[in-house]
Amino acid sequence: MSPVVGQEVDRVDGPAKVTGAARYTGEIVLQDLAYGAIVGATIPSGRVRRIELDRALAADGVLAVLTHENLPKIAEPPHLLPSLVGAAAPGESFFPMQDAAVHYAGQPVAVVVADSHERAQFAASLVRVEYDRTASVTTIDEARDSAYEPRTLFGGLMPARMAHGDVDAGLAVADLRVDVAYRFAANHHNALETSATTAAWDGDRLTLYDSTMGIRATQLTVAHLLGMPVSDVRVVTHFVGGGFGGKAMTWPHVTLAAMAARQVDRPVRLMLTRTQAFTSTGHREEQEQTMSLGARRDGTLTALRHHKLSLTSPFDDWAEPATGTTTQVYACPNVEGVHRLVRGNVMTSTFTRGPGETVGMFVLETAMDELAYALGVDPVELRLRCHADTDPRGNPWSSDGLAECLGVAAESFGWSGRDPRPRTRRDGDWLIGTGMAAAAYPVAFFMPTQRARARIYAGGDAVVQTGTQEFGTGVTTVMTQVAADALGLPMDAVRFEAGDTDLPNTSAAVGSSGAMMVSAAVHNAAAGLRDQLVAMAVADADSPLHGADPAEVVVEDGRMRLRSRPGVGETYGEVMGRHHLEDAEALGSWTPPPPDTPHGLLTFGAQFAEVAVDPELGLVRVRRLGGAFAPGRVLNPKTARSQLMGGMLWGMGQALLEGNRMDPATGRWNATSLGDYLVPVNADAPDVTIDLIEVHDEVVGPLGVKGVGEIGQVGAAAAIANAVFHATGRRIRELPMTAELVMDPP
Repeated sequence: MSPVVGQEVDRVDGPAKVTGAARYTGEIVLQDLAYGAIVGATIPSGRVRRIELDRALAADGVLAVLTHENLPKIAEPPHLLPSLVGAAAPGESFFPMQDAAVHYAGQPVAVVVADSHERAQFAASLVRVEYDRTASVTTIDEARDSAYEPRTLFGGLMPARMAHGDVDAGLAVADLRVDVAYRFAANHHNALETSATTAAWDGDRLTLYDSTMGIRATQLTVAHLLGMPVSDVRVVTHFVGGGFGGKAMTWPHVTLAAMAARQVDRPVRLMLTRTQAFTSTGHREEQEQTMSLGARRDGTLTALRHHKLSLTSPFDDWAEPATGTTTQVYACPNVEGVHRLVRGNVMTSTFTRGPGETVGMFVLETAMDELAYALGVDPVELRLRCHADTDPRGNPWSSDGLAECLGVAAESFGWSGRDPRPRTRRDGDWLIGTGMAAAAYPVAFFMPTQRARARIYAGGDAVVQTGTQEFGTGVTTVMTQVAADALGLPMDAVRFEAGDTDLPNTSAAVGSSGAMMVSAAVHNAAAGLRDQLVAMAVADADSPLHGADPAEVVVEDGRMRLRSRPGVGETYGEVMGRHHLEDAEALGSWTPPPPDTPHGLLTFGAQFAEVAVDPELGLVRVRRLGGAFAPGRVLNPKTARSQLMGGMLWGMGQALLEGNRMDPATGRWNATSLGDYLVPVNADAPDVTIDLIEVHDEVVGPLGVKGVGEIGQVGAAAAIANAVFHATGRRIRELPMTAELVMDPP
């Protein structure tokens, strides 16, 4: 039997999704279900002076209206903890409706509960709120002078400053210097399924059906806020319609749904509207970044200075860590990375599609492109010259692959022979350009021990369980493959179950760590069960395998046999039958190495792009994207390529379309729907070529899996921006690169 790990296996959840059998959180049917609707503040800063509820309470079907005047107090305030995925993970250290204060527009000030979704939404529109507004800050420009440097950021996971060497001295001895500065508009997640929670109480026990990337994080957060034993909170999530970071944390609406259900004594479903999705689940913050590179004539870097300024909430020091990867990818003796924050009347930002690396690497890779032009060196060659053989601590990479990615992607794309001169290629009215960028994304080791359970039945079928969730990445499929291989069973004999905190726990699948951590626990559980049954056989005097060395026993199609004598063996069912066992099971766990493990921990890749630019209209059309990636061992090339392609198209959105800005006059987002917040659609999608390069890695788990969830976006926007420069001869210093920025000046 050939191993199924590494094979292009179709998704096991595909039939349920295409036939409509899959049930998402908003489709869970419970008896006597009621519906909640949030009323959001319309001012960015101030206090609620008065709430008029009479019309809403009189509306048909309304069961209750909760405000700061009658909502119970939470047990403890939320705290952003240094170990977000292993503990309670509130989206912000603020919980609404505890008093009359308003900190940002969209903050919940009331929750209406009614007997139908439509009635709840209508009654919410009848709630009248009067405010005392105070001065607000909603953009960097309004409070630039008050910027400060925090001690940590990213929920306490990262330091705000990292440095080694003497950057000023390194810049002073450089033969060439490149200085770049960029402005980035805020980005939003915009998953197809907006966040939804259905809460149901059974006495003092609470069940939550939540659209989340981390059922354990939801369980711990809600238990913390409500002062409940964790064992009394169960979270169920079988299918999630996209997360992108917005569903990695547990935002206030989840706990509000539970509180509303307790108030009306019946299950309550609370779904965010599309507009509320812009103000309720975090975002990528507005930010500015600057970078200075110093280099010798041969391209050797002498200094790298990377600074970031961004807008955070009134209560949290949150910024995505833009300098974490840029200070590691290239060999440089003098490096400085610094984050500074401006407090504003916005909600706390959060993980958003390759948080930090997508914007930080954009700055680095466009600066490297400028350096390549200044040196007269091919951009691919410059990156090969500068690639670091170790991390900044001098540790070897757990696995590398950047050079291979650059070479393979360049060949697949047809980079050789490219004329580097801008504005030299045309196709009618279109200017044609090509560009490239390196990509790197950290391997996350900040999660606790992961656990899974494997059970096999005497009939030969098996069930493997763990408390992860399927949010579109293909985890159900690849974990079925992992379990089948470890047990020595065909895939159709294995059922993988997930999406329930009653199952053995794993952490939130954030930081592209899902495949790595879940596969490790599943493999160890299934391999442990296999070893248990092999040990039973070799110890059984009636077994053909009696007395054999367990290391010499292999399993194929559920049959244990000797490696050297394939005809000698028996099935799992036969040995279980003699021991009168209907089933057998094993628990497996995996504890990641500590974050200070003596290895560099990055996943590498390379991105290439071809664009067509209409210089009079400022239109950019991406014609081709190509990428090569080295994510360790690839569990399923089909699902891996699907994720990487999605990431590359995210990068196209980042480069050309996605951006939102606050209106300082109102303190509200200008775009509040998919009608005015632009994302790539099928008509925008270019031809995409993806090469997978497997690299051996013994550090990141028993299977050597690093993950592909976000590396596909890193580098894509930079490759597109560099291609736009090649086409037009102009560097665009703002993202997204909208038509008015791209078009030739009059």
